[in-house]
Amino acid sequence: MLSKLSGVSAEIIVSAIDLPKATTYGDLIITMPRLRLVGNPAQLAQSFAEKFKTDEAVTSVVATGYCLNFRVNRTTFIHNVLSTVHREGNKYGWTNEGTGKRAIVEFSSPNTAKPFHAGHLRSTIIGNFIYNLYKANDWDAISMNYLDDWGKQYSMLAIGFSRFGSEEKLAANPIIHLHEIYVAIHAEASKDPSIHDEPRLRDISIVKYNETYARLNIKFDNYSGESLVGKGMEKAIKMLEDAGLIVENNVAKIIELAQCKLEEDAVVQKSDEITLYLTRDVGAAIEHYEKYKFDKIIYVVSSRQGLYFKQLFKTLELLKLPYADRFQHINYGVVKGMSTRKGTAVFLNDMLMECKANMQSHARERQKDMSARRIKDYDFDWTRILSLEGDIGPYLQHAHTHLCSLEHKSNPVNLDADVSILTEETAREIVTLISRYPDVLSSTIQTLEPCTVVQYILKLSHAISAAWEAIMVHDQPQDIADARLLMYSSARIVLGNALIMLGLDPVQCM
Repeated sequence: MLSKLSGVSAEIIVSAIDLPKATTYGDLIITMPRLRLVGNPAQLAQSFAEKFKTDEAVTSVVATGYCLNFRVNRTTFIHNVLSTVHREGNKYGWTNEGTGKRAIVEFSSPNTAKPFHAGHLRSTIIGNFIYNLYKANDWDAISMNYLDDWGKQYSMLAIGFSRFGSEEKLAANPIIHLHEIYVAIHAEASKDPSIHDEPRLRDISIVKYNETYARLNIKFDNYSGESLVGKGMEKAIKMLEDAGLIVENNVAKIIELAQCKLEEDAVVQKSDEITLYLTRDVGAAIEHYEKYKFDKIIYVVSSRQGLYFKQLFKTLELLKLPYADRFQHINYGVVKGMSTRKGTAVFLNDMLMECKANMQSHARERQKDMSARRIKDYDFDWTRILSLEGDIGPYLQHAHTHLCSLEHKSNPVNLDADVSILTEETAREIVTLISRYPDVLSSTIQTLEPCTVVQYILKLSHAISAAWEAIMVHDQPQDIADARLLMYSSARIVLGNALIMLGLDPVQCM
């Protein structure tokens, strides 16, 4: 109704709905400035209140200053929300907004010469969240790990293996041994040629990476890589030449992008005929579209690569590819203070082992990492990783286990409970928060900010904690106990769904 009256999209209206500090005028409130309308906010609020047609669900609308206050039929509202949660279960919050569309989410993308370190973790957990989010919005989502397995460093690695490699160490712990070789050969800076066996090094690296991904509860639908881009790269070079985009100088072949208001031109090929990232990524983009016919492809890569992706996307646009507008770079701040070449990287398996000695490891670091906006950098700090303090990780899992324990110790959930009994303000807040989860997911797919979901479940968990003493289930009359248990059970479903969305297994007991 309000969308029709105001001309504002339902998504914006839903995101503007909030809980009032007091329910004197209503159960829900919208402040006019949040609707981004032109005009006097107070006059707009008054006009909408006068024209709004109430019904069984919304019983009154009152304007107070620049706010619209809505009184809802609480019993109907609570019944509809809780019954929907239990009916949809682990798919509560999902939408069909992406039905018939396909998205590729490319993330993690470690270097096969190096162990998976804390810097890779950000791309991995943010990318996995985005993949889960698209799945929840009914996109045909494909998670892709595009391995960095091309170039001089791999020649160096092959040389290093011929000098320092051990088949026994390679079989026992391939990633760590390859890293030792990588550091050693760069220390020597040798230029001796040697035998290249890159496919074998790549394959054994993938096996070891999969062990790490399994510990993070992540599976990839597809492994790709620079070394696998063959015909696509040749096609890319020919298309660039045919389009007249390549300019050759004494040093390299370039695409002049300064005229496109980019800071630097893009280098396509060195004078020694060695192709660079851009050429291979253009080729990969062509091959991916020919194979998957995607509607969107998302690259989850650090903010340091921002200029590069602008160059890549502009090149695809200049090639006049019909799908050039389907590419998106999702950036994030870097983990500072680490270098693989200098041997100062902190490896994820070491982090997991250290954390395991204290508590469930990857859950805590995932939620610490997603509690702030993507773009923020942070310094790696062991104290921060191992800390049990603060309002994330263990706190959220503890809230879930508490709800599981309550259900385990109670009678089965009665879906026909009389929810009109839930008159407490804390109960109203919990149910209202539960009702907003689908809107949280729907709005988050626009920003792709994991912190939105983290902040939501923190608010829900705080509301549940505040209700424990005031809204008890045990030692209550049966009708009261049934209604309250139904509410807490619904909260447990939503909290569990949100944790899964973040890539976590909800813990049943701690």
